[in-house]
Amino acid sequence: LLIGAVVEGEIIGYLSAERGTYRRIRHSAYIVAGIRKEYCHIGIGTKFFTMLDDWARKNKLTRLELTVEIPNKAAIKLYEKSGFIIEGTKKNTMLVNGVYVDEYMMAKLL
Repeated sequence: LLIGAVVEGEIIGYLSAERGTYRRIRHSAYIVAGIRKEYCHIGIGTKFFTMLDDWARKNKLTRLELTVEIPNKAAIKLYEKSGFIIEGTKKNTMLVNGVYVDEYMMAKLL
């Protein structure tokens, strides 16, 4: 699944979901999403996750998962509002501007 938001011909946000390839994980999908900072807090993310839920149910998925940088409080709030919970922490998973950043592993069961 790939959803995009466009303003005046410019991509300002996206959500992608990749279903598990192998039989044992075909019931799940890994989610990646992003919205440009100046377009946050106006409902785009909520709409993306509503569309994701519809797609997941139509395709008989029962688990959605994602990771998020721990300092990204706005994204964490959106994900929790959308029904995701924190399942664990991944240490030093990203190197951002020369600094290691931890991530939360989050998931939602449908």
